[in-house]
Order: sequence, then structure tokens, then C-alpha cells
Amino acid sequence: MELNMSELKKYSRQLILKSIGVSGQKKILNSKVLVIGAGGLGCPLMLYLSYSGVGNLGIVDDDKIDISNLSRQVLFTKKDLGKFKVSVSKKFIKKINNKIHVKIYLKKINKENIHNIAKNYDYICDGTDNFKSRLLINDYCIKYKKVLISSAISKFDGHIFNFDFKKDGPCLRCFMPNLPSVEQNCETEGIMSTLAGIAGSLQANEVIKSILNIGKPLKNEIMIFNALDLNFRKVKLKKNSSCRNHLHVLGK
Repeated sequence: MELNMSELKKYSRQLILKSIGVSGQKKILNSKVLVIGAGGLGCPLMLYLSYSGVGNLGIVDDDKIDISNLSRQVLFTKKDLGKFKVSVSKKFIKKINNKIHVKIYLKKINKENIHNIAKNYDYICDGTDNFKSRLLINDYCIKYKKVLISSAISKFDGHIFNFDFKKDGPCLRCFMPNLPSVEQNCETEGIMSTLAGIAGSLQANEVIKSILNIGKPLKNEIMIFNALDLNFRKVKLKKNSSCRNHLHVLGK
């Protein structure tokens, strides 16, 4: 896709950046990004991907909007209660830019449908709220060499991962090999509403950096931050020799 005059004006503040320019904006426009989970992380993530000019966006979620979502899921309002998140998200995004190709998947991601959903996307964004889905998405992305940009939030803390599985390195299972005995999510642990916005925005930032191949990605690292003390730190991730994904690649 090419940029028309209106788009050149719209994205002019990005275009004047030497590391983006017209060629970079075209890369964003032609990118294919899948967002799994249209909740507290997915909403600000989709918002900034749309405003940045991502041209092809997939959204996966089977949930309806509940009043408890409205404190942090910024694409929804009270008039949307009871509606499907993917439908309302698509309508909102189209208001931002009606040229964005948005495809919605009204279903919960699972091992039977993940390939048919994700196969046509280059960048997979995990905004799910359970460990089973996170590990499933991780395993799929490493098998098919996708770029996985994942975020997780609980209480006041956030984690951001950026795995480029086209290159050798650790995966989420290297950090968390098995499902924890107790599920942790916003419903059980609570969440500070602004944390979701911070984490979703950082996740969108990693997507745009990855599309443009600029800056320093979180390669082989996890960013951990706390919304109360604004302490941001990076922790090095190491490839686990006993990780089942890497053992499969080695044929063991």
C-alpha cells in the first residue's frame, strides 16, 4: 500500500523522524499484527497501533464487555455493555482510520484454531490473562518463527517480552516452564487501571520498533516495572537447555 496525501499529512510528525521517514511509514502501513485479548492490555495496544498507522490488524477475543472492564479498557464505554469486545474494538478502530483492514475472531484461542487465526500475521501480541493461553501462543510462535510481543500485568506490576523467533534465543517457557499451581489475573489479584495503559503502550512501542527494526528491542530480556515507584528494570533471559521447545528443535 502507498501513502496518499492525507496520510502524509496525518503521519507528518513521524515522517520527519530520520529513523522512520516515508519508507518506515510504509512498513507500518503494510504490517500485519494480531492482537490476542481485547482487554486492559489490548485496548491501549490497539489504540496506539491504529494511530501509528498499522494497516492490517487482527483481534481475537470471545468476551463481552462488563461494567468492571470500564475502569481500564479504554475503547469501551457504558453504552457498550453486553456487546462483544471484538466488534466494539473494530468499530472504534475504524473511526480512527477507516482504511485499516480489521479482521475479528470471536473465539477463545486454543490449540485447534491458533494456526488458522495467526498464520497470516507476522507480529503476534499476547494480551491474554491466563498462563495456559500465554504458553500456547509462545509455543505456536516459536514453531512458526513469528515475532511475539507479550505483556502481563497484576496489581501494580507489569512485564514486557519481545521474542523474535526468526532468531535463536530463549522463549517464555525458558522463563516459566510449566503452568503455575495458582492462576493470577486481574479478577483474582486486582489491577491499578493506569498500569494497563502503561503496559499496553509499551507493548505497542515494541511492535512499532520491531516493524521498523529501530532502537534496542527487548532481545533476550524481560522488562519488569512497578507503577507505584516507577522502577523499570531489565532482566536477562537465558535459553533453558531443558525447555521442551528447544529440545523439539534439536530433535530430542
